[in-house]
Amino acid sequence: MVPFQALQMVGTPRMPSAPASAPARRSGRRYDFEGTRLGSEKPGHNFPLNASFDEVDEATYDALLILGWPAPEYLRVEWARAGARPRHFRLRGQADRRAVCHGAQLLAAAGVIKGRRISAYPACAPEVELAGGQYCDIPVDDAVTDANIVTAPAWPAHLKWLAQFLGVLANVRSRAA
Repeated sequence: MVPFQALQMVGTPRMPSAPASAPARRSGRRYDFEGTRLGSEKPGHNFPLNASFDEVDEATYDALLILGWPAPEYLRVEWARAGARPRHFRLRGQADRRAVCHGAQLLAAAGVIKGRRISAYPACAPEVELAGGQYCDIPVDDAVTDANIVTAPAWPAHLKWLAQFLGVLANVRSRAA
């Protein structure tokens, strides 16, 4: 919820979307690190999905936001559809992509990270490297920006991740104006 609320605060109203098979409301999840390497999952806020992937008109978006686990793991099953989103935004050349945690899995599957510095949850490092990206092993509360891609290892990085993303988004919007 934090990224969605922060982006709505700065005037980004179009969120979120999902495969057509998803329910109209999504049950949110919270992930926490409690001494385990993988962390734990807890119930979070419920929120509405306002479009299916088939209904999304990418020309009306300034950015693509990919949240972390477990969503990218499920979306990779539909990677032909989900993967088309990161490719399309890359081809437009004006939009930005932002991924946190396992979100790098979709960027890797879409083939948009070759030669780029990418952070992700450490378990995703092999996928980043197999896709030609340079995995950045940074602290869990840090983020890395490479051109128009902003990535972070997990939710504790939300503050830096959002700050870097908003800087990139401001550049995208000023170029479009």
